[in-house]
Amino acid sequence: MFGRKALMTGLVWLMSMSAWAAPSPDALVRTVMDEVLEIVRQDEAIQSGDASRAAALVDEKVLPHFDFRIMTSLAVGRDWRQATPAQRDRLIGEFRTLLVRTYSNALTQYRDQQIDFKPLRAKAGDTDVTVRTEVRQPGAKPVEIDYALEKQGENWKVYDVIVAGVSLVTNYRSSFASEIRSGGIDGLIKALEAKNDTLAGPAK
Repeated sequence: MFGRKALMTGLVWLMSMSAWAAPSPDALVRTVMDEVLEIVRQDEAIQSGDASRAAALVDEKVLPHFDFRIMTSLAVGRDWRQATPAQRDRLIGEFRTLLVRTYSNALTQYRDQQIDFKPLRAKAGDTDVTVRTEVRQPGAKPVEIDYALEKQGENWKVYDVIVAGVSLVTNYRSSFASEIRSGGIDGLIKALEAKNDTLAGPAK
Protein backbone atom coordinates (compact mmCIF):
# COMPACT_ATOMS: atom_id res chain seq x y z
CA MET A 1 0.00 0.00 0.00
CA PHE A 2 2.80 2.36 0.98
CA GLY A 3 4.70 1.55 -2.21
CA ARG A 4 1.71 2.29 -4.39
CA LYS A 5 1.07 5.59 -2.63
CA ALA A 6 4.72 6.56 -2.98
CA LEU A 7 4.61 5.69 -6.69
CA MET A 8 1.50 7.81 -7.23
CA THR A 9 3.08 10.71 -5.34
CA GLY A 10 6.19 10.41 -7.50
CA LEU A 11 4.16 10.43 -10.70
CA VAL A 12 2.23 13.50 -9.61
CA TRP A 13 5.51 15.25 -8.76
CA LEU A 14 7.02 14.40 -12.14
CA MET A 15 3.94 15.62 -13.96
CA SER A 16 3.97 18.90 -12.07
CA MET A 17 7.67 19.33 -12.75
CA SER A 18 7.27 18.67 -16.47
CA ALA A 19 4.39 21.14 -16.61
CA TRP A 20 6.63 23.88 -15.21
CA ALA A 21 9.86 22.83 -16.91
CA ALA A 22 11.41 25.29 -19.34
CA PRO A 23 10.92 24.35 -23.01
CA SER A 24 13.77 22.90 -25.04
CA PRO A 25 15.70 25.49 -27.09
CA ASP A 26 14.17 24.50 -30.41
CA ALA A 27 10.68 24.42 -28.91
CA LEU A 28 11.26 27.87 -27.46
CA VAL A 29 12.34 29.37 -30.79
CA ARG A 30 9.49 27.69 -32.64
CA THR A 31 6.87 28.85 -30.13
CA VAL A 32 8.07 32.44 -30.11
CA MET A 33 8.32 32.63 -33.91
CA ASP A 34 4.92 31.02 -34.44
CA GLU A 35 3.29 33.42 -31.99
CA VAL A 36 4.95 36.52 -33.44
CA LEU A 37 4.23 35.64 -37.07
CA GLU A 38 0.62 34.76 -36.28
CA ILE A 39 0.18 38.23 -34.78
CA VAL A 40 1.85 39.83 -37.81
CA ARG A 41 -0.47 37.96 -40.18
CA GLN A 42 -3.51 39.36 -38.38
CA ASP A 43 -2.22 42.87 -37.72
CA GLU A 44 -3.02 45.14 -40.67
CA ALA A 45 -1.04 48.03 -39.18
CA ILE A 46 2.20 46.03 -39.15
CA GLN A 47 1.56 44.75 -42.68
CA SER A 48 1.01 48.35 -43.77
CA GLY A 49 4.46 49.30 -42.48
CA ASP A 50 3.80 50.51 -38.93
CA ALA A 51 7.31 49.94 -37.54
CA SER A 52 6.46 51.33 -34.10
CA ARG A 53 3.71 48.73 -33.70
CA ALA A 54 6.10 46.02 -34.88
CA ALA A 55 8.74 47.27 -32.43
CA ALA A 56 6.26 46.96 -29.56
CA LEU A 57 5.56 43.37 -30.62
CA VAL A 58 9.28 42.56 -30.76
CA ASP A 59 9.86 44.18 -27.38
CA GLU A 60 7.09 42.18 -25.75
CA LYS A 61 7.43 38.76 -27.37
CA VAL A 62 11.00 38.39 -28.64
CA LEU A 63 13.46 40.39 -26.55
CA PRO A 64 12.83 38.64 -23.22
CA HIS A 65 14.51 35.59 -24.78
CA PHE A 66 17.72 37.44 -25.77
CA ASP A 67 20.80 38.12 -23.65
CA PHE A 68 21.86 41.56 -24.81
CA ARG A 69 24.79 41.82 -22.43
CA ILE A 70 26.47 38.81 -24.03
CA MET A 71 25.48 39.93 -27.54
CA THR A 72 26.84 43.43 -27.02
CA SER A 73 30.10 42.25 -25.46
CA LEU A 74 30.66 39.85 -28.37
CA ALA A 75 29.90 42.57 -30.92
CA VAL A 76 32.23 45.08 -29.25
CA GLY A 77 34.92 42.43 -28.85
CA ARG A 78 38.14 43.09 -26.95
CA ASP A 79 37.31 46.80 -26.59
CA TRP A 80 34.52 45.79 -24.20
CA ARG A 81 37.12 45.53 -21.43
CA GLN A 82 37.98 49.22 -21.63
CA ALA A 83 34.36 50.40 -21.31
CA THR A 84 33.19 51.67 -17.94
CA PRO A 85 30.07 50.13 -16.35
CA ALA A 86 28.06 53.21 -17.38
CA GLN A 87 29.35 52.98 -20.97
CA ARG A 88 28.54 49.28 -21.07
CA ASP A 89 24.97 49.97 -19.99
CA ARG A 90 24.60 52.60 -22.72
CA LEU A 91 26.10 50.27 -25.33
CA ILE A 92 23.72 47.50 -24.33
CA GLY A 93 20.76 49.88 -24.50
CA GLU A 94 21.68 51.27 -27.92
CA PHE A 95 22.53 47.86 -29.39
CA ARG A 96 19.23 46.52 -28.09
CA THR A 97 17.39 49.42 -29.72
CA LEU A 98 19.28 48.83 -32.97
CA LEU A 99 18.24 45.19 -33.11
CA VAL A 100 14.65 46.01 -32.16
CA ARG A 101 14.31 48.56 -34.96
CA THR A 102 16.09 46.38 -37.51
CA TYR A 103 13.93 43.36 -36.68
CA SER A 104 10.69 45.34 -36.47
CA ASN A 105 11.31 46.92 -39.88
CA ALA A 106 11.90 43.40 -41.23
CA LEU A 107 8.60 42.22 -39.74
CA THR A 108 6.70 44.85 -41.73
CA GLN A 109 8.04 43.11 -44.86
CA TYR A 110 6.78 39.67 -43.84
CA ARG A 111 4.51 38.13 -46.45
CA ASP A 112 3.75 34.54 -45.40
CA GLN A 113 7.22 33.14 -45.84
CA GLN A 114 7.51 29.52 -44.72
CA ILE A 115 9.90 28.69 -41.89
CA ASP A 116 11.26 25.15 -41.69
CA PHE A 117 12.96 23.90 -38.53
CA LYS A 118 15.84 21.47 -38.87
CA PRO A 119 16.43 18.68 -36.33
CA LEU A 120 18.24 19.92 -33.24
CA ARG A 121 21.77 18.57 -32.98
CA ALA A 122 22.36 18.53 -29.26
CA LYS A 123 23.25 16.08 -26.55
CA ALA A 124 21.63 15.77 -23.16
CA GLY A 125 23.34 18.20 -20.84
CA ASP A 126 24.50 20.61 -23.56
CA THR A 127 24.28 24.24 -22.44
CA ASP A 128 25.20 25.88 -25.75
CA VAL A 129 23.21 24.89 -28.84
CA THR A 130 22.23 26.17 -32.26
CA VAL A 131 18.66 26.02 -33.50
CA ARG A 132 18.69 25.90 -37.30
CA THR A 133 15.89 27.18 -39.50
CA GLU A 134 15.35 27.83 -43.18
CA VAL A 135 13.10 30.59 -44.51
CA ARG A 136 11.42 29.80 -47.82
CA GLN A 137 9.74 32.27 -50.12
CA PRO A 138 8.33 31.67 -53.63
CA GLY A 139 10.70 32.82 -56.34
CA ALA A 140 13.64 33.30 -53.98
CA LYS A 141 16.49 31.18 -52.70
CA PRO A 142 15.91 29.79 -49.18
CA VAL A 143 17.74 31.68 -46.43
CA GLU A 144 19.24 29.85 -43.47
CA ILE A 145 18.69 31.62 -40.14
CA ASP A 146 20.22 29.98 -37.09
CA TYR A 147 19.90 30.94 -33.43
CA ALA A 148 22.70 30.36 -30.93
CA LEU A 149 21.37 29.84 -27.41
CA GLU A 150 22.97 29.44 -24.01
CA LYS A 151 21.30 27.79 -21.04
CA GLN A 152 21.12 30.10 -18.05
CA GLY A 153 19.70 28.33 -15.04
CA GLU A 154 16.54 26.66 -16.31
CA ASN A 155 16.05 29.05 -19.24
CA TRP A 156 17.54 29.38 -22.70
CA LYS A 157 18.70 32.77 -24.03
CA VAL A 158 19.63 33.71 -27.59
CA TYR A 159 23.05 35.36 -27.82
CA ASP A 160 23.60 35.37 -31.59
CA VAL A 161 21.69 35.08 -34.84
CA ILE A 162 23.44 33.67 -37.91
CA VAL A 163 21.93 34.65 -41.26
CA ALA A 164 23.19 32.76 -44.31
CA GLY A 165 26.27 31.75 -42.37
CA VAL A 166 27.06 35.28 -41.17
CA SER A 167 27.00 35.92 -37.42
CA LEU A 168 25.08 39.00 -36.38
CA VAL A 169 27.47 39.93 -33.58
CA THR A 170 30.57 39.21 -35.68
CA ASN A 171 29.14 41.24 -38.55
CA TYR A 172 28.92 44.32 -36.32
CA ARG A 173 32.35 43.83 -34.76
CA SER A 174 34.43 45.39 -37.54
CA SER A 175 32.26 48.52 -37.81
CA PHE A 176 32.18 48.87 -34.02
CA ALA A 177 35.97 48.55 -33.86
CA SER A 178 36.31 51.26 -36.52
CA GLU A 179 34.09 53.64 -34.56
CA ILE A 180 36.07 52.97 -31.37
CA ARG A 181 39.38 53.63 -33.13
CA SER A 182 38.18 57.00 -34.34
CA GLY A 183 36.15 58.17 -31.35
CA GLY A 184 36.57 55.76 -28.47
CA ILE A 185 33.70 54.03 -26.69
CA ASP A 186 31.73 57.28 -26.55
CA GLY A 187 32.16 57.60 -30.31
CA LEU A 188 30.59 54.18 -30.80
CA ILE A 189 27.70 55.12 -28.51
CA LYS A 190 27.05 58.29 -30.53
CA ALA A 191 27.23 56.32 -33.79
CA LEU A 192 24.67 53.84 -32.49
CA GLU A 193 22.41 56.66 -31.34
CA ALA A 194 22.58 58.22 -34.82
CA LYS A 195 21.86 54.87 -36.49
CA ASN A 196 18.86 54.30 -34.23
CA ASP A 197 17.51 57.77 -35.03
CA THR A 198 17.74 56.93 -38.72
CA LEU A 199 15.94 53.61 -38.27
CA ALA A 200 13.25 55.33 -36.20
CA GLY A 201 12.39 57.52 -39.18
CA PRO A 202 9.60 55.30 -40.63
CA ALA A 203 8.09 54.86 -37.15
CA LYS A 204 7.90 58.62 -36.64
